[in-house]
Amino acid sequence: MKKDIALYLGSGGARGYAHIGVIRELERQGYNIKFISGSSMGALIGGLYASGKLDIYEEWVLNLDPIDILKLVDFSFKKGGVIEGEKVFNIIADMIGNPNIEELSIPYVAVATDIKSKQPYYFTKGSLVEAIRASIAIPTLFTPVIKNEMVLVDGGLCNPLGIIQPTDSNLYTIAVDLSGDKNINKDFQLQNSDKNKFVKKIHDFFQAKKVASQKINSVQIIQDSIETMQKIISDAHLEKIKPDLTIFIPGNLCQFYEFHKAEEVIYYGTQSAKSSLLKSFS
Repeated sequence: MKKDIALYLGSGGARGYAHIGVIRELERQGYNIKFISGSSMGALIGGLYASGKLDIYEEWVLNLDPIDILKLVDFSFKKGGVIEGEKVFNIIADMIGNPNIEELSIPYVAVATDIKSKQPYYFTKGSLVEAIRASIAIPTLFTPVIKNEMVLVDGGLCNPLGIIQPTDSNLYTIAVDLSGDKNINKDFQLQNSDKNKFVKKIHDFFQAKKVASQKINSVQIIQDSIETMQKIISDAHLEKIKPDLTIFIPGNLCQFYEFHKAEEVIYYGTQSAKSSLLKSFS
């Protein structure tokens, strides 16, 4: 088994915390990440790892409570998104500094989508923070990034798994899919249950106008539509490209906005990686 790998990290909102657990387990088992690419949350975690700042980020998110999450929400008065995203990205920028992608210790690619040309855009050089900001810009939720007349949004619209041909074709390829079909186990569901009254505030924030007949809010409809599309595209990519190993994280692990659940989701990522590696190489 080759220990040098290319790692592809998929999109999926707060489920992206699972990427941290996967990376930690790969490191524990002696794998060397020689190339990393990602879409949306995968681009964020991949960029933090490539810049050597994942430890700082992990410590930060593990200490976030629901009130902290609410304080990071900055409403946008611009067209194109409900949330500006500057508060959280200022914190991330402080963690990362201002490196260019070509200066990172390992090759890294962030995937975004240019909605004007309807084509993917691959950040392989330039500002790491700008690349992450563009890749994670969920349509209608976060404001897009304007770059050279392009309107860049979430990379998950075109390449949800962030699969890019690595610079070294001999690398063993591992993808992390955050839209898996497998149901989460009961033990995790009990551990992950919310009893904090402030959690309701987060849910209420995303409760836009109700669709009366269905009792579904409009933000949830948009997000569920995006995730449905991403799952279909992910399944098609996996069928066509076939990474050497795919680690599946259940799509129902948590809601896309439940960023206060870092500890549980990171743990689930660790266990999923451990199980997948054991089954693949036993």
